[in-house]
Amino acid sequence: MELLHSNIVGSGFPLIILHGYFGMGDNWKSQANKLAENFEVHLVDQRNHGRSFHSDEFNYELMVADLKHYFDENNIEKAIVLGHSMGGKTAMLFAVEYPELVEKLVVADIAPKHYAPHHHTIISALNSVDFSQLKLRTEVDDILKQTIPEEGVRQFLLKNVYRKTKTEMAFRFNLTSLTDHNPEVGEALPSFTTYDGDVLFLKGEKSNYILDDDFGLITAHFENATIETISKAGHWLHAENPTEFYNKLIHFLK
Repeated sequence: MELLHSNIVGSGFPLIILHGYFGMGDNWKSQANKLAENFEVHLVDQRNHGRSFHSDEFNYELMVADLKHYFDENNIEKAIVLGHSMGGKTAMLFAVEYPELVEKLVVADIAPKHYAPHHHTIISALNSVDFSQLKLRTEVDDILKQTIPEEGVRQFLLKNVYRKTKTEMAFRFNLTSLTDHNPEVGEALPSFTTYDGDVLFLKGEKSNYILDDDFGLITAHFENATIETISKAGHWLHAENPTEFYNKLIHFLK
């Protein structure tokens, strides 16, 4: 079994951070650097993302198994697990399956419900990039710009562009597998699964990923859940309002 790639900063009690769809651990670097004053922070790349291995198989059960293997290989007996979006789904399922390994759970802007596939624009834009015809990152941006007007979203995706060779660029993520398995990303947490430890759900004020109607489902799975809102933030709440995100997170962790 292959081991997930990670960057580890700081020292103290382990804190695992799981990024979202098309992301990577590096997206959380600025939060991790602050958290490293109190914790040993593991910025993990999930399968088919960042510098972790590519696989034709992709679902939450596999991502939980990958994380369990990561705990074993790094001799982590217990950790705080924080997941954003897709990473939040992995974190929730991990806590349900391995409650003895999770000290506290933090879920950023995702509910345990089913989400209909909704990344079609991004997926088609990424698949329209032909690296054999492109030499510069700005040229990749020009192609994405045709269907993705939001600069923040494009910059997030462009972080994945790297030089595979001196003359050839590529995406770090496994676009083929992520395209094929797109519906898997929206899967719900299985019914009747529960975790009774302390859980913090953080939702973006301007995001529609966690709705008031979802609170009942959240507490059905997580009886000790606290739900807080990060003001003036959308789905990328840790980047859009980093100070409030950090303050609410630290308050919960301490």
